[in-house]
Amino acid sequence: MGQAPGSPQDPQNQGPHGARELPVCYRHPDRETAIRCTRCERAICPECMVSASVGFQCPECVRSGSGTGHAPAASQPRTLAGGTVTADPRLVTKILIGINLLVFVLQQVLGDVFTDRFALIGQATFSDGGPLQGVAEGQWYRLLTAMFLHANYVHILFNMLSLWWIGAPLEAALGRARYLALYFTSGLAGSALTYLLAAPVQPSLGASGAIFGLFGATAVLMRRLRYDMRPVIGLLVVNLIITFGWGSIAWQAHIGGLVAGVVVGYAMVHAPRERRNLVQYGTCALVLAVVVVMALVRTAQLT
Repeated sequence: MGQAPGSPQDPQNQGPHGARELPVCYRHPDRETAIRCTRCERAICPECMVSASVGFQCPECVRSGSGTGHAPAASQPRTLAGGTVTADPRLVTKILIGINLLVFVLQQVLGDVFTDRFALIGQATFSDGGPLQGVAEGQWYRLLTAMFLHANYVHILFNMLSLWWIGAPLEAALGRARYLALYFTSGLAGSALTYLLAAPVQPSLGASGAIFGLFGATAVLMRRLRYDMRPVIGLLVVNLIITFGWGSIAWQAHIGGLVAGVVVGYAMVHAPRERRNLVQYGTCALVLAVVVVMALVRTAQLT
């Protein structure tokens, strides 16, 4: 049996009167086109064309590799800050909330022994005649572990709601790696400022330092995108009023986290594309260096 003249399988692409016809798109057989993929040479219509360094490529060739010598990941879409767009852009925030909730359950089950072991404390004894404990005694891990402890149900509820409302959209805007770097850098900055300025026997705990860092970075991002700043500024002002108006809150953690969040957030969203990673992660490293300096200065004062 012969092929019908003018069909896609006709090697000569001849019409019924011998006139040469255009090939059809391999993904849309009803569309004629004169464009071919520069890699596989299949015909592609305008809807299927993906711009390449030379000519156009079909969607399948783009998915298998960029055709420019780069890895396929180089063709993946990026967030505003250069992070990879993922299927679940809020996964890290969910994991952080889960870790905080798990640690809070351990606090309830194990009691003060667990909390005292990991809370932020400069230098103190937890029992009469007991040994000195704290960051000044070499327990630097407290600067980190205190970020996952909470005093009571209201404390953790407020912090986790704030983490979800502020953190989830910010994670989607920055990408997972940059979001994590911002979160931990802000939290550690808050812990370090608390250690430096608070009384050495004053315990401190909570994710507030990291969350205030997210507040600061969100404000920077919204300004970068030219959004209305009034909602985030109003929310931040309310939180600062609570910070300084409530006697049991460690304001140092909030201010330290906020300042670090603004600095790191600015680097995340304003870094030039050609030096993006260097500027972003270099800024995180500089903030962490300041954290170490503050901790060393306070330790020298207490020992």
